Parts: sequence; C-alpha cells; structure tokens
Amino acid sequence: MASARGLSALEERFVDVFREASASAVNVVDLTILNASGTQSAFAGSIVAEGNGTGVVWDDEGHVVSNYHVISSVLATIPKGRKTSSVAQVTIQAKDGSNRTFPAALVGASKEKDLVVLKVDAPRDLLRPVKRASEEVRVGSAVLAIGNPFGFDHTLTTGVVSGLNRTIQSQVGSLITGAIQTDAAINPGNSGGPLLNSSGQLIGINTAIFTPNGSSAGVGFAIPIDIVNNVVPQLIKNGEAVFPSLEIKFGDISMLRDLQLPVGSGALVQGFTNNDSPAAKAGILATRRALAGLVPGDCIIEVDGQPCAVAADVIRAVERRAVGDVVDVVVLRRERAGDERPKRQTFNVTLVHARE
Repeated sequence: MASARGLSALEERFVDVFREASASAVNVVDLTILNASGTQSAFAGSIVAEGNGTGVVWDDEGHVVSNYHVISSVLATIPKGRKTSSVAQVTIQAKDGSNRTFPAALVGASKEKDLVVLKVDAPRDLLRPVKRASEEVRVGSAVLAIGNPFGFDHTLTTGVVSGLNRTIQSQVGSLITGAIQTDAAINPGNSGGPLLNSSGQLIGINTAIFTPNGSSAGVGFAIPIDIVNNVVPQLIKNGEAVFPSLEIKFGDISMLRDLQLPVGSGALVQGFTNNDSPAAKAGILATRRALAGLVPGDCIIEVDGQPCAVAADVIRAVERRAVGDVVDVVVLRRERAGDERPKRQTFNVTLVHARE
C-alpha cells in the first residue's frame, strides 16, 4: 500500500536506509590515478580504472575499509613493512551535502581477502560509522548497494541476495570463500562499498562482478560480514591478518581433465606455495612428471571430517581453524592419470600462517 507521499512501504524503507547509511560510504581514490593537479578525473569514458572505488567508515577513529584492489597500484610501490602517510584520497560527504577530501594513510592490507584499512584525520562529527549486521543473511532478502560507479558518487542500487557461500577469485587473484551473490547492480567504482540489508546494516563489502563486458550483468559479489569482522580488527591492530594454510597450490579444471580426473571428486594438489609447506612435510604429494608422463598429485577429499569436492571446500574448512592447529587431511592417491582405483590415505598436517 502506498503512503500519503505516494511511496510504498518498501520504497519508504529504501529512502530511509539510504539517507541514514549513505554518509558511511566514502569515495576512495588511489594516488596513482590522480592527475597532475591532484584532482580526480570526473569522467573517464566507459571504463573506470582500478583505484577509483568506494569505502566504508568503520569507526569514529577514522578507519575506512575498502578493497585491496582499489589501491593496489600504490601498494605495489611500497616496500613491505614500510609505513606511509598517504596512499589514497578519501572524500566524505558532510551533513550539509558538501564533500570534504582527506589524505588517507595505510593501516593494514590483506591481499588474501581483498581488504584494506585506511585512516583519515577527519573530525569526529564528520565520521558516521556503518552499522554492522548480526542477523543471518538469507537468499531472497532485500539488499542495497551504495557506491561510486563510473564516478557518480553516492549511487544507490537495490536487489536481493541471489546466493550464498559462493567462491570467487578476487581481482588480485586470491580465492574468497563464502561470498554473497546479489543482483543489485555492481559496477566499476562500486568496489569496496557497502552491501546493506533492509535495516541499513552492513552485510558485506562489494568486491566483484561476473560480466562479459565489464559492466553489471546482475551477478555481483560481496565479501561477507563474518570475514570482514575477522579481518578488519586484525588489520587495525597488527597491520596484517593471519590465516591458517596448508600452503598448497590447487589444480584447475583443465588440469583435472588432462589427468582424466573427475571434476568435483576432490581438490587436486598441483604444487606447494612454499618449499617448506606443512602439507609437503606431512607426506602429501604434488602433481609431478615421470617417465610415463604426468602423475596426478593427491586429491584432498576431506579435512577434519568435512567433505571436500573442490579447492574452495578445502580453503573453507582450513579457515575455520587456527594457525598451529593439527588437522586430519584425507586424500586419494593415484599412480597414474586415469587411475580408477585410488588409495585412500590420511595425513596429520599442522596449519601455518599463509604466506603470499
């Protein structure tokens, strides 16, 4: 039923949420895409370069959360461990509708989860932290996304939660598990912005789109709030986030087919990300060459009792544990490509801090 002002109850709710939450969404610009005058190009045709994105005001201390890939260009120029006073410019909308821009210092970054925390020295009355959700996210729930697509600041798009627990590859190449899928329009420039529920609470950080042409095709993804709540406090406290890892590099679908392995029957160990990988030390074998040709590595089918059909299942099971924990890893070991009678073996592996 429409209200006296001609808006439906749902429309009224969306108007209220946008009014309350839009101030928590800020514009984040990587310093490397600013022009010589130090200002952001307003329009760059149909393509917005990485580095022009959105952020979320996290607290009244001036911490701002965004995607790692939004400022990845400037991060690539900073030696590891070096502190820097300015990596981006953050524009915040004041209560009167005017915009104020501040230099942002790097607090911490997690390439693994495509998250970064910046800090601006802004007056507290200008900082309006986003409200964070505690309720379960469900498919079909209404959602709102606020961002700066194609340079148009504070743009609102709406939709529903289309799917949960998706596994996506971030723009910096890392696998993110548990992602929220939405049909709310997500475009270049929305990266790092808030995905909100109908109560205006943060349920995710918009991070990627699935599209054939670079524009929204109704399939967007957000890093879920539980991952954000885990990573951001670590970045604020330590400058980095610690994740447990087996330090394994998994084979893709094409490799599975080349080795005549059924897709979805386990996560193929292609190699190890470090020479002293705990998985290798425990006895797990990687894919290797032999006189007879390529020999498939072990296929992980279970971690601590959790069935694993694909690599994302392994990552998800491992990240439920902590660095230093010992996990039971069950594998199927084949003697050759196409081996239809693999041997089942179990290994005890000590999880280590994931190293890039």
